[in-house]
This record gives sequence, C-alpha cells and structure tokens, in this order.
Amino acid sequence: MLQIIPGIVISYLLGSIPTAYIFGRLLKGIDIRKFGSGNIGATNALRVLGKGWGVAVLVLDVLKGFVAVVFIPVPQDTLRIILGLACICGHNWTIFLKFKGGKGIATTFGVLIGLSVKIAGLKLIVGLLILTWVVVFVLTRIVSFASILTVIALPVYSILFKQSKILVFSGILLCIFALIRHKSNIKRIFQGKEPRLF
Repeated sequence: MLQIIPGIVISYLLGSIPTAYIFGRLLKGIDIRKFGSGNIGATNALRVLGKGWGVAVLVLDVLKGFVAVVFIPVPQDTLRIILGLACICGHNWTIFLKFKGGKGIATTFGVLIGLSVKIAGLKLIVGLLILTWVVVFVLTRIVSFASILTVIALPVYSILFKQSKILVFSGILLCIFALIRHKSNIKRIFQGKEPRLF
C-alpha cells in the first residue's frame, strides 16, 4: 500500500495535465474550452489550434497513459492497471481545471499500449482496437463514433481472447468511463448532428 498510493497520486496528476488547454494558452492566448466543441482533447485541439498542434496534443495525451503504467515502478500487473485507471481519471477529471477534463480516449489508448508492453496477451487486443477505430473512422469520418465503438469493443475482445478477470473488469470500467464522457456525442450521433472531422 505504501508503494501504490504515491503511484496512484503521481498517475492521477500526470493524467491531469491539460495538454490542449496549455497549448491553447501558450500558442493563441485562448481558453480552448470556449472554442469548437469546448473539449480539451486532441480532436478539438486539431480544429482550434491546427493539425500539427492537434497531433502534438494527441501524442502527449497518449504518452501520459503510457508513462503511468510503464515507468512508475510497481511489482504486479494488477497494480499497473490501477495506475492506468488513475491516470485516465486525471485526464477526465483534472484537478487543474476544477475536475472538468477531456474524454480520455487518447490517454486510455496510451494506458493500453503501456499494459501491452508488460502483458503479452494484450498486444493482439490493442492491434484489433486500432483496426476497429481506423475502419469505423474511414467509413464515417466521425472521431467520436469511432472512439465509442472502439471502447465498446475493448471488453468484448478481452472476453473473446480470454483475458484475466481483472483485465475484463477494467475493460468494462474503461468503457463506462468513455461512454459517460461521450454522452453529448452519443446524443448528437442519434440525432445525425455529430460533425465529421473532414
């Protein structure tokens, strides 16, 4: 417990770094939450700050999750999963912006990549998730729809490929996190009003 508690705090604070918000302030002197979709994720950064900076936000948000589960030393994979969840919670509910953060997809992806480095069985699942996202996005050009279907696929793939109970449970939890954060997107998708990326 003495080892995992500091790790959880560090992971949460790492996830809490509001990359797109910081870039908006530094590059254009704006609060990115007042532009575009109002989200502090990579997609809104791309629309408001431009493609290059949007990609930079995406990469840094992915790195937050990766670093949390790979470089914070813990002795068990279960504890790594807990660190990953803490990091995602930090991104979704950042302490630096009154607990109003992003939607967690990029950071979740970083966590999964990091876990796949440590847990061999996850490599195939991560590959399938990437393929799922790409196929849905190419067909629809709607980032949120691709992200939603991909997070729903996470626990499904985990069950199909007989991952441990903790990984299946974590997949369900991550799916719930993402669906909660995408409530407004889901509503717009059903209304046919969700914007396409291009």
